[in-house]
Amino acid sequence: MTATVSNASPLLPFLPLTRPTIDDETIAGVAEVLRSGWITSGPQVKAFEAKLSEYFGGRPVRAFNSGTCTMEIALRIAGIGPGAEVITTPLSWVATSNVILEVGATPVFVDIDPVTRNLDLRLVEAAITPATRAIIPVDLAGLPVDRDRLNAIAKKHNLRVVEDAAQSFGSTWKGRRIGSFGDFVSFSFHPNKNITTIEGGCLVLNDEREAGLAEQYRLQGVIRSGFDGMEVEVRGGKFNLTDVAARVGIGQLVHLDKFTAKRRELARAYFELLDTPAVRALGLGLPVPDFTQSNWHMFQVVLPAWLTIKRADVMAKLKDGGIGTGVHYPAIHLFALYRQLGWTEGDCPHAEHTGRNILALPLFPAMTRADITRVVGALVFILQAHSKP
Repeated sequence: MTATVSNASPLLPFLPLTRPTIDDETIAGVAEVLRSGWITSGPQVKAFEAKLSEYFGGRPVRAFNSGTCTMEIALRIAGIGPGAEVITTPLSWVATSNVILEVGATPVFVDIDPVTRNLDLRLVEAAITPATRAIIPVDLAGLPVDRDRLNAIAKKHNLRVVEDAAQSFGSTWKGRRIGSFGDFVSFSFHPNKNITTIEGGCLVLNDEREAGLAEQYRLQGVIRSGFDGMEVEVRGGKFNLTDVAARVGIGQLVHLDKFTAKRRELARAYFELLDTPAVRALGLGLPVPDFTQSNWHMFQVVLPAWLTIKRADVMAKLKDGGIGTGVHYPAIHLFALYRQLGWTEGDCPHAEHTGRNILALPLFPAMTRADITRVVGALVFILQAHSKP
């Protein structure tokens, strides 16, 4: 890659960070649901849950209206509340730690491994106290956390695990699908995820007792019996998925393997163009090149610290060239809400460095290799023009 590639692309269409692929059969199926008159939670939700359960090897699954409430509900089912501590990563969407606060528990941030950008499991045991009740790991960009080490730590210390697998639907660990084993596993079906229900998520549970509790928490704690029987035993919320959304999910699920294969193909193309001596010399940090386990939800680079312009300027220049980017994520513990809880700069140095410099590049199944070449050319052009000599 040389500096001869221009950053300007006035004749090319705008390339967004991500874009869902929804086929005509799914669109027609949504129209059928709308015509049916049953558009909130009903037969489509049950059908979607059945297909998800089959995908996860028969484990009970319940669908929800987000991949955030799923983590909160898992914590509530586990009995985690005031006085409890929950260990998690500072490099995630803030929802990961907000749900800990929502149940009245205390988040304990442990720094990331700078290579995988996931929770550094080597540091977790030192953070465990008598108040620790759970761990919430995150599979950043779809790269799985080491499940063997994670579950061994949890078993040793009698901790629950709520896997924030929002980004790893379709990822595997040693040949096993993420979600087909482990404790609670939470997925998101937001439009930027590998499959979508427009908005939504699901929670994989351990048994039917937990699944029943999840249903109660999903809709105001209500238990129905017969034609007119109703009881409320727990304080639930309004977290149910609609049939319209579920029908989108059913249509998406059949394409998952194809979507994952295409994402891996595109990620390989990024590596072919970026993992070169010339680009490495610019100091660009690349993700772990895992093409068997990761679903490549995102392709994230870490910008070199010696750039003469800020990350926002890089993003603006790429946008001027018709290329969308994203930041996933700033370090959570440095947000004002968490600073008020006592977290300060320097507590998680690897997450702080990555959070300041990470940049997500476009990656979605409808992209082509030419799109990847365009993105890399524009990015390298900017890096070369704004690196310190």
